[in-house]
Amino acid sequence: MTFSQTLAGAPARPDLAAPPIGTLSPPVPHAALAEVLDRYRVGRLRTAEPVAEGLLNRGYRVTTEAGTYFLKCYVDAATANRPKIVAHHRAMAALDALGLPVAPPLACAGHSGTVAGYGGRLFALFPWTDGRHRHGTELSLPQCDVLGALLGRLHGALDDVCAPLDQPAGYRSADPLDSAELARELRHRAGRHRPYDDLDALVEQRLAERLELLAEHAHRRPGPQAAPPTGWTHGDFHGLNLLYRADAVAAVLDWDKLGPQPRAEEAVRAATLLFNDRTTGTLDLVRVRHYSQAYRATGAATAEHLAAAVHRVWWERLNDFWMLQWRYQRADHRADPLYPASAGQLAWWCQEYEQVLDAFAN
Repeated sequence: MTFSQTLAGAPARPDLAAPPIGTLSPPVPHAALAEVLDRYRVGRLRTAEPVAEGLLNRGYRVTTEAGTYFLKCYVDAATANRPKIVAHHRAMAALDALGLPVAPPLACAGHSGTVAGYGGRLFALFPWTDGRHRHGTELSLPQCDVLGALLGRLHGALDDVCAPLDQPAGYRSADPLDSAELARELRHRAGRHRPYDDLDALVEQRLAERLELLAEHAHRRPGPQAAPPTGWTHGDFHGLNLLYRADAVAAVLDWDKLGPQPRAEEAVRAATLLFNDRTTGTLDLVRVRHYSQAYRATGAATAEHLAAAVHRVWWERLNDFWMLQWRYQRADHRADPLYPASAGQLAWWCQEYEQVLDAFAN
């Protein structure tokens, strides 16, 4: 769930901090995977192994007579839309042609399309990219520079390969009174949750703290015209969507959320997911500064744009409860492990607001 909306009512792009709510359908049977792969020029299926990481959609590492591939099954309702998937695939191919680390999908046999439909589901086949995920705190400072520059180059290239955008009239931010009401409801649910465990106790504590923070900072709600410029973005730029080979990014993965949003906000959100302590949520501001300076140096955003983005993303997080809504309103526990660090980061960010702002925008 996300709380920023354009004045026309269109929701802002979700990312890992606020993915669309849904539940995964059962795994695709082996026989069905074999039939899907028959649509491509890759020979017979030999093995299929589910790829475990990620909250939404399904993926399989498949080996065939021709080699190893990644087969993606679009099962989340927010992304399983054929025209949108096709448009994303075209953008990926264009980015690859520009020399950026993006692996476009393969064409189906007999036609130039990249999407295969089977049993009411949509699939795409990608080359398998060897590599490993690296958390941002594992990166050296020069590697943080390279990562910030890469995101800036991607944002600039997306402007070239995607349709021109008109700037929206403005963005409506979350109402702290509504957020406080939701916080009280979720706190009540946490207290009544059974079996009551350590996470429920932490949630009650953090929501009491959140209510105080909402009251303290209510006057800082961003205005409709406070957003930095809107542009095309990856929409989900974080460590699980980056594959490294040696010290370089070999591939930027998962372009399902490609779309327009205030562009500098993606740079800020990504940093909060990349450079956080995974236990406390605290940001490594030295690495953030290197990443941010390199991003700005590409021309993708100014210091003023990033300052506006920092404030709006901070406000978004202050009013964001999606992880708890999954747990208490939908009995979906996939996001539970993310909550302690996320809540810790927000409390720390409120205390260190000026230091965070300085790291991004100075």
